[in-house]
Amino acid sequence: MAVEDQQIQAAGSKHRGPRRIEELGPHYKWIALSNTTLGILMATINSSIVLIALPDIFRGININPLEGGNSNYLLWMIMGFLVVTAVLVVGFGRLGDMYGRVRMYNIGFAVFSISSVFLAVTWMTGPAAAWWLIGWRIVQGIGGAFLFANSSAILTDAFPVNQRGMALGINGVAAISGSFIGLVIGGVLAPINWHLIFLVSVPVGIFGTIWAYLKLHDTSERRRAKMDWWGNITFAVGLIALLVGITGGIQPYGGHTMGWTNPQVLAPLIGGAILLAIFGYIETKVEAPLFNLSLFRIRAFAFGNIANLLASLARGGLQFIMIIWLQGIWLPQHGFSFAETPLWAGIAMLPLTVGFLISAPVSGIISDRIGSRWLTTGGLALTAVTFFLLAYIPVNFEYWQFAVLLFFNGIGMGLFSSPNRADVMNALPANSRGAGAGMTATFQNSAMVLSIGVFFSLIIAGLSQHLPAAMNAGLQAHGVSAGDATRIAGLPAVAVLFAAFLGYNPIQQLLGPVLNMLPHAQAAFLTGRGFFPQLISGPFSDGLTAAFWFAIVGCLIAAVASWLAAPSRRSRKIGVESLGAELAEVAGEPATDMQSNLLPQQTNGAHAAVNGRIQHNAVMTPDPGVSLAGSVRTPAGAPVTSAVVTVTGVDGGQIGRAQVDPTGAYAVTGLRPGPYTLIGTAPGFRPEAVAVVVRSDVPVRRDFVLAGNGSLSGVVRASSGQPVLGAAVLAINSDGDVLSQAVTDEVGHFAINGLPAGDLTVTVNAEHFQPVAAAVQVTLGQPAVLDLRIAPVGGLAGLVSAPGGGTVEGAVVTVIDPAGQVIGTARTNADGSYRIPDVPSGDYTVVANLYQPAVATIHVNGGLTSADLAFAAPAQPIRG
Repeated sequence: MAVEDQQIQAAGSKHRGPRRIEELGPHYKWIALSNTTLGILMATINSSIVLIALPDIFRGININPLEGGNSNYLLWMIMGFLVVTAVLVVGFGRLGDMYGRVRMYNIGFAVFSISSVFLAVTWMTGPAAAWWLIGWRIVQGIGGAFLFANSSAILTDAFPVNQRGMALGINGVAAISGSFIGLVIGGVLAPINWHLIFLVSVPVGIFGTIWAYLKLHDTSERRRAKMDWWGNITFAVGLIALLVGITGGIQPYGGHTMGWTNPQVLAPLIGGAILLAIFGYIETKVEAPLFNLSLFRIRAFAFGNIANLLASLARGGLQFIMIIWLQGIWLPQHGFSFAETPLWAGIAMLPLTVGFLISAPVSGIISDRIGSRWLTTGGLALTAVTFFLLAYIPVNFEYWQFAVLLFFNGIGMGLFSSPNRADVMNALPANSRGAGAGMTATFQNSAMVLSIGVFFSLIIAGLSQHLPAAMNAGLQAHGVSAGDATRIAGLPAVAVLFAAFLGYNPIQQLLGPVLNMLPHAQAAFLTGRGFFPQLISGPFSDGLTAAFWFAIVGCLIAAVASWLAAPSRRSRKIGVESLGAELAEVAGEPATDMQSNLLPQQTNGAHAAVNGRIQHNAVMTPDPGVSLAGSVRTPAGAPVTSAVVTVTGVDGGQIGRAQVDPTGAYAVTGLRPGPYTLIGTAPGFRPEAVAVVVRSDVPVRRDFVLAGNGSLSGVVRASSGQPVLGAAVLAINSDGDVLSQAVTDEVGHFAINGLPAGDLTVTVNAEHFQPVAAAVQVTLGQPAVLDLRIAPVGGLAGLVSAPGGGTVEGAVVTVIDPAGQVIGTARTNADGSYRIPDVPSGDYTVVANLYQPAVATIHVNGGLTSADLAFAAPAQPIRG
């Protein structure tokens, strides 16, 4: 094949390796968004669709889940998918970085589809069918973990920075709303045929798998990395053991209502805890840890994850509590048969989904403008209030009350979710955002699973206190003998809980032959829609109140953590990117916009520094005479004014050359259609080369991001020697452009990579400290190290008193430096006090004016200096 043909084929659609985003066309990003949203929606729908369909599934495979030993099937049918997803999502994200995100995502879609087929064609019955379903649900969870781990990174690669927040927001809303939509779909399909709840995913999965294989492409280079195998193994085994122990703990043991004293429960709980402790130790020793535990030294990251963990614990069991409440009690009491309750339980919970879908996207947008502190804290406080009201409305409530509280519960969850994600991501240095995002996802998924065990335990504890007495009295009141009533009332409360959860009426099974000895009317009443719901309403209310109070306390503690995690207004001004930009860098990619069909022809020369990035105000108009155009910038967005873009042909000969203008833009005209190689070079930067195909109808845009091999690190300390946390360190070139930035950690350390060689200026800004600038020379391959000291900005405060005592209101206090310059002024308050902030260290003269001036000399050395002034009595005239 000719060289030219090979070049054209390399740019064609059959190329399966990493592709430049420009080659894929302007519509590729929407393909990526559509496919990943479909995959995430399918996975989250399947995570909850089983909850509503469990009664039909167990009837279909001829298993009574209320019989002894069968509760394991029930619990693992629910939790198997969630446990596997929580355990594997971080490791699968690392595999995507190593072997290609799209490849791992395609594997996930295929695994999910195949497992859905095997779930749908289940032909067995009894325990064999139950374990078959549990096994393939676990495999389905493996596919879901591949999808969850790589979808965000695919979107990050596909979308420009100004649209990534929107794309990831749509994906995130689909992920959470899918768990609620699954309840409705399960309620509709399961009564028709339980196989349909798995079959519905098969055509969607096959279509999505083929579509992803044909249309999705890796657009970033794969990064060589080591897999933390010991960390993965100890984390997976430890977490699974812990969850197995919790699953066994909510089941009866011996004469106890729950099994927390069972050796078979204690062993996995203790063993899991030990393994997780070993995992923490391993993560501090390996070269490429699964969890970067040092990130918890960053206060906003630590408190943001605490808030997310507690909020997930508080709301994770909400679905289960509501389903038990609706299916087992409320719906039967309002005339719905037990066969109808799954569908109507899903429909009844729709206000929660609506509230979340309204507030989640809006809160992310608002947080970029006003900050996140009030949104996250207020959202959790609102959620706590709704939990409190839900705990004290009657068990047999009016639906409009329930719907309103669910709606505002969803509003509160949505207000918290997006800004909390921004807080956590804003706290991380750019090279740690991928690891930090994976850790956050794992905490959230694990908390959702743990909350199921906590909520079940609280409900069972509540039922155990009063249910036996209520059941004994109720059965005897309707003709059951005292002996039979006492025997039935002594059965474990967990069986009644599962019956309510499944929408079963267990009385017929519990009474058995006793029913034949009762009058027909009494037997019909006991097995009807009224007796069982009324029987458990009171005892269930006790457990329900305890569960909601657990959720209330969790939300309130999370609200405090959110307040502590949120950055101050000043820190947002110094070094925080918008929510969209932060989410864009979850995958560790530079947030640069490389998607535009408009070419810069005129600029007004205005440059504005916004959040540490350089924004260019340009008038963009298409020019049909231009063949290639774009810009050359640093990773921080600053123009590389010394850059040159060279165009070569397939034979290596130079075809064209363009020097960038002061805004970083370039344009090459007059090229014939065909393949070319574009090279961007600049002194002190690493060159970049890319293959492009010029067309005759549309000019090709290619933006270069050039980074240097130079690096800069160091420590920022106060003049006392103490490290300064949260100081913004900026690297600025001779043109005044911000090349990159960093924020100091708790030990005052910072690091900036990818800098060009040459002389740079480093500035440090921190709240309550004087700004500092230092010159530094960056040499490629030789890291520059700085030890920067910044002096605290002091202040003056004190009282001004009148002659003979008493304070003076309205006196003017002036601070003057040794050169006679006025540093600051203030007027005394009603109590005679004054305060002048931000006075640099040094010697000053302080003057108060009202009567005779009062003068004092003071020395400021950081912190708040006290300077009280007293007016002297007027001088008496001398009498002759």
